[in-house]
Amino acid sequence: MMIQLLKLLLGTGLAAVVILFTIASIRTLSLDVNAGLELGRWPTPRKPISLDIDQRRRDELLTRFQEAIRIPTVSFSATERNTTALLHFNLFLRRAFPTLFTSSSVHHQVVANYSHLFWVPGSQPDLVPYLLLAHIDVVPATESDGWLAPPFSAQERDGFIYGRGTIDDKGSLMGILQALEYLLMKGYAPRRGFYIGLGHDEEVGGQQGAQTMARLLKRRNVRLSFVLDEGLAVLDGVIGGLRGPAALIGVSEKGLASVRLSVSTLPGHASMPSRQSSIGILAAAVQRLEDNPMPMLFGSGPERQTFEHLAHKFGLPLRFILSNLWLFSPLVGRFLEQKPDSNAFVRTTTAVTIFKAGVKSNVMPSMAEAHVNLRIHSAQSLREVLDLIRSTVGDPRVEVELIEGFDPLPVSSFDEKSFGFQMVKKSILDLFPTVAVAPGICVGNTDSRHFKDLSDDIYRFAPLWFKPGDAERFHGIDERISQKNYEELVVFYSRLIQNADIGELPEPHASSHEL
Repeated sequence: MMIQLLKLLLGTGLAAVVILFTIASIRTLSLDVNAGLELGRWPTPRKPISLDIDQRRRDELLTRFQEAIRIPTVSFSATERNTTALLHFNLFLRRAFPTLFTSSSVHHQVVANYSHLFWVPGSQPDLVPYLLLAHIDVVPATESDGWLAPPFSAQERDGFIYGRGTIDDKGSLMGILQALEYLLMKGYAPRRGFYIGLGHDEEVGGQQGAQTMARLLKRRNVRLSFVLDEGLAVLDGVIGGLRGPAALIGVSEKGLASVRLSVSTLPGHASMPSRQSSIGILAAAVQRLEDNPMPMLFGSGPERQTFEHLAHKFGLPLRFILSNLWLFSPLVGRFLEQKPDSNAFVRTTTAVTIFKAGVKSNVMPSMAEAHVNLRIHSAQSLREVLDLIRSTVGDPRVEVELIEGFDPLPVSSFDEKSFGFQMVKKSILDLFPTVAVAPGICVGNTDSRHFKDLSDDIYRFAPLWFKPGDAERFHGIDERISQKNYEELVVFYSRLIQNADIGELPEPHASSHEL
């Protein structure tokens, strides 16, 4: 009887394995979530305008871009910025794009003294407008940090333009304005109206620039079809095992919590120390936070869809695993958490950034303080994270105080009915037909978060090409962009503006799976 039962259990288990393997194999061979609208027939309301960038025009646009980089529009803090440079940049824009600033079809407004808001009305007011965002300010940089070229020289070396802001974010800013300038010169008039917002304080939170522009639009009862800001990019050789480059469109941003931990004790002489000092108590609390990271949440946010969209571009066995995350999510999550760059996508990260205590070597400090920076995963809230910090610290002597913070941004739509996502995707594929396109998550924050009340769909992408090592240039030394890639930015925004003139998306071909 027992032998028969064991045989039955073994047979049932084997059958279940065979069924699961068969389902997984079929899904592996057939899954391509990118196929639907690529096979659809896109409407062409009119013949696209080609920019026809010849050598003379190429030299002109590169010269303008280099001049933009040479203006040091640095934000040092929320209260300190180079206002002289910001005013200089204002004058530069008017000189660089005379058609845009003199066109009767473009309405321009300076916001909060240094930001710029443009409105380009469409010929069909029933089409909901959209917003293109970029920012003027940059983070500080000094040549003594080890730059190959001075950070505000815009020097050309081996086909690259070096300088602070080439990636973040004057490439996008100049690309958007240059594309519109060329289109206006060719007589272009949009069917769908759109806004362009250029913030001047994104690097320090955007409270004056982007936030003021968002309030203005809200007072005017503006509703946006979608918003496109900086964020993710085209990754070439960055994702191990992926065959070919991938363009990741950010559909959400992680939240933020800046937390202060503090311990107060009675001061005293170092010759008669108490059993535990304020430094020791706080150090132990910090150690507990580092030893007990936030839970691994791979599969609970848009990072799962990133890999499902790219699965068909991997070889075996990765293609089999990534096509079947319904089965292998825990395995993939454990793998991704091994490295800092990929760990940031699967959990709320915890970084101790400041530790202060003591004023004299022979005095027991009465106060010790640490600052912790957390980037909150899409599946968690600010409140949940604060509760986890308090429970992990687990010591009533340690005060936990929130300095600033906000929840993760809502996840924007990215299916075949998502107008904004498909506009960005089509514009990428118009320019780079062989690139795989997938949704992604931004681990940093952008000005776009200030517009979440104006649109359900906010995307973060610019067609910047990142190869291994290039991510370190972002806010780091030797920030650069190739001359070819800057020209591609101009063409991309030109195609996006024209693509968005369609009234509705084409009918998709079925391409998704329910498993």
